[in-house]
Amino acid sequence: MKEIIFITGGQRSGKSSYAQKIALQKSSNPTYLATARVWDDDFKERILHHQSDRDHRWTTIEEEKYLSKLDLKNTTVVLDCITLWLTNFYFDSKYNIQKSKEQAITEWDKLISQDFTLIVVGNELGMGVHPENENARKFADLNGWVNQHIAESANEVFLMTSGIPVKIK
Repeated sequence: MKEIIFITGGQRSGKSSYAQKIALQKSSNPTYLATARVWDDDFKERILHHQSDRDHRWTTIEEEKYLSKLDLKNTTVVLDCITLWLTNFYFDSKYNIQKSKEQAITEWDKLISQDFTLIVVGNELGMGVHPENENARKFADLNGWVNQHIAESANEVFLMTSGIPVKIK
């Protein structure tokens, strides 16, 4: 049976930790699906931090964009994170918001055709400081639209705030 849990919130709100906790309650050997690219040394440090949070029970798969090509049937997966996944589409399309949105939603819809438990981590960018440049504003819009699509397809949605999950769906 397919189950989708979407966990969203601000930066360092506890989203990833909560997603991993749920995954370990559902499976003794969950999969961590990482979408980040190594953009700079800071990002490399962030990735190493996330890796250190997981022990031998986890299988890690790295895939920047084409998640639906993975056979994840009958597994419990933490997809971390949607915002970084969208960044890859946005950058590769040379900041074309419409193309990025179409590609991401098409890929998402293919991914969720599988029978698995999917715990998705994303960010609520629209709740923070208003972006100062056009590309950042467009990306915040893209993120919001795709978050809505994901939340609509999810069985449950949690908003993380200060490490506390608030169930909103």
